[in-house]
Amino acid sequence: MTNDNPWKLWYSKPASMWEEALPIGNGRLGGMVFGGTHNERIQLNEDTLWSGIPGDKANLQAFPHLQQARKLVFDGDYSKAEELIENEMAGEDCEAYQPLGDLVIQHHFSDSDYIHQYRRELDLETGISLCEFMAGSTKYKRETFISAPHQVLAVQLQSNGQPLHISAHLDSKLRHGVQECSNKLILRGQSPFSVKVPNEVLYEETAGLQFEIHLQAFPNTGSVTVSNKMLEIKNADSVLLLLTAKTTFKKFDELPEPVLDTVAQQCGQWLCKASILPYENLREQHVKDHSGLFGRVDLHLGDSGRGHLPTDERLSRYKLDKRDSGLEALYFQYGRYLLISSSRKGSQPANLQGIWNPHVQPPWNSDYTTNINVQMNYWPAEVCQLEECHEPLFQMLEELSKTGARTAAVLYGAKGWAVHHNVDLWRMSTPSSGQASWAFWPLGGAWLCSHLWEHYSFNQDVQFLKEKAYPLMKGAAQFCLDWLVEGPEGYLVTNPSTSPENKFVAPDGKPCSISMASTMDMTLIRELFQNCLKASKILGIDESFHSMLEASLKRLYPFKINDKGCLQEWFQDFPEHEPGHRHVSHLYGLYPGNQINLKETPGLAEAARKSLERRLEYGGGHTGWSCAWLINLFARLQDGERAYSFIQTLLARSTHPNLLDDHPPFQIDGNFGGTAGIAEMLVQSHDEGIELLPAMPGSWPEGYVKGLKARGSFLVTIEWTGGQLKEAQISAVKAGWCEVHCGNAVLSIKKNNGMVYDGCQPFYMEKDESVTVTLASLKADYSR
Repeated sequence: MTNDNPWKLWYSKPASMWEEALPIGNGRLGGMVFGGTHNERIQLNEDTLWSGIPGDKANLQAFPHLQQARKLVFDGDYSKAEELIENEMAGEDCEAYQPLGDLVIQHHFSDSDYIHQYRRELDLETGISLCEFMAGSTKYKRETFISAPHQVLAVQLQSNGQPLHISAHLDSKLRHGVQECSNKLILRGQSPFSVKVPNEVLYEETAGLQFEIHLQAFPNTGSVTVSNKMLEIKNADSVLLLLTAKTTFKKFDELPEPVLDTVAQQCGQWLCKASILPYENLREQHVKDHSGLFGRVDLHLGDSGRGHLPTDERLSRYKLDKRDSGLEALYFQYGRYLLISSSRKGSQPANLQGIWNPHVQPPWNSDYTTNINVQMNYWPAEVCQLEECHEPLFQMLEELSKTGARTAAVLYGAKGWAVHHNVDLWRMSTPSSGQASWAFWPLGGAWLCSHLWEHYSFNQDVQFLKEKAYPLMKGAAQFCLDWLVEGPEGYLVTNPSTSPENKFVAPDGKPCSISMASTMDMTLIRELFQNCLKASKILGIDESFHSMLEASLKRLYPFKINDKGCLQEWFQDFPEHEPGHRHVSHLYGLYPGNQINLKETPGLAEAARKSLERRLEYGGGHTGWSCAWLINLFARLQDGERAYSFIQTLLARSTHPNLLDDHPPFQIDGNFGGTAGIAEMLVQSHDEGIELLPAMPGSWPEGYVKGLKARGSFLVTIEWTGGQLKEAQISAVKAGWCEVHCGNAVLSIKKNNGMVYDGCQPFYMEKDESVTVTLASLKADYSR
């Protein structure tokens, strides 16, 4: 059995556990397809099904303690400051993302039938999961997908031989009941009011989201009966099952609908519109929508000769020898597929598990963790030409700017808006409960705003900058201006300050996280101020605010290099409590930021490198997402071999059989971070130009990539051989100046009109114009 399409995950047996099932989704609805023979299970999710209701979780007793905490920090009594913050200024945990339910399909075979020639697969190009097998002499085939144009899950079942005899029913781990209709089942359920207490799920009759799942059967022949809360289809050659679902969620700041009338009506409309189409048309429209996004980028890293193997077997072999360039390319495209499937215009953003969660009490509530994880989800969005998938994050930012404005005012007496490290459907922006090392970090909004600027940088959309990005960036900057206080030597510092989730050893010998001016804090604020200044200049607005930012920018506490030559993580060179910590927040300026780079700050770049080496020496990068971050950091250092080694580690150590990231447990950010890292090894554009093949490892001697995007709104296609550039095409989506580099190469850049430039010379490109880039020569002393 061969696998001609390189963008397929395929298996020779059904999934025996959730981490082997295959994910499908349209941003709003998600499904995990197990591919069973006698019993097929599709575990379902809907992106607005969360516990809880809207509400203000601000600790109204926190603000009076702020000045005392600051004084303790300035006096060097960090442990007491941390104790005060945890006792008096912490808040409540966020709500949890919930599982919707299960669609269970039973095939009724005769006792003499046996299963053979089994195959299940997920086609990343089409977004369709296929399961086919022989039962005796009859071939059975199931295609499953979730349509974004029609907002339904479709399962097409076919048999070639014996007529189909199947039954289907719905189930849910949440409180629910099932109603029978003529050829339809409706499951009505309710999400918990709270799941915050371990092993305790609380319901309230008058509070919490309600939901419905509608399932309908459309056989081509035969009969459909409904009994015992089950659909039964007999004597059909094929049958189409259509499923959709919706909750009573209205808005993040409004109570859910009290009744299910609107939900029932909407589900009925979706099913009606989908059911009037022949299956082939429904499928075709889904594929056109999905492949229109997926097909923008192609990647070939060489032929490892293992494409004929089932994906789980390929992964098992990779764990042994870390050698399969085809699997590495598949992993890259899988990350793009997952973003398309979990984040679409109008949906919620991708959370810690994308959109796929089977647990009522999921790990870390399957929330939006803003001190790295939700941002990592969107690292591949722009460079991998999926800018539309970024939109749900921007919508969440608009909503957070409203809840975050109250957080800034009530907790800190500040203008603007602030977000801490946990966010949920209801846009909680306050500190969570627990240790200050994670709970007390009000700069989530500053980090999230970097995505607004990145979207502008890649797309040059001035309207987006004016109407959405700049107002949100300005609000976050206003908070930062008020949050900063004068510290040692007249510098502006954050106080209290943490370096997310990490701790140092305080002078009293205790592990502690609270001090002032963490490198992460100062880097984020510096970047935000700089981006606001660029935006206000482009838009020609806000001169007085511009002046305030410039004055404050000059006074921000600077980067420091410690005696070990490492980039200092805190304002003082404290001893590290955990030298191999998974977070490397102080290296934000290297990636995803660009304040530290090889061209302008080589000393800081070397200090960042030494920081990475020290972390790794003590066991850092041991979780899936932190390993993915390392790929990107070493790519920015143009160290292709080290970057590649962590691609190998990510696949060999932190990947489930279905290629989902294993934190452990499953957490999707590692997939997205890995995809972004591979792109970063092939194209970089953070440094006032386009750098081709900046971190090319020896394990990819031949290959090509088509359709990556660079800042300035350029599309990039590269072909290489012998580890060197063969030819590249640069196309301008919008008119603008372009500059192209490729390591120590002298480039020849040829326009369509015959004009030729060398790679050190910026040149202007009209909209839709393209140039061809070739290697003129190598020069050992080449320097930009």
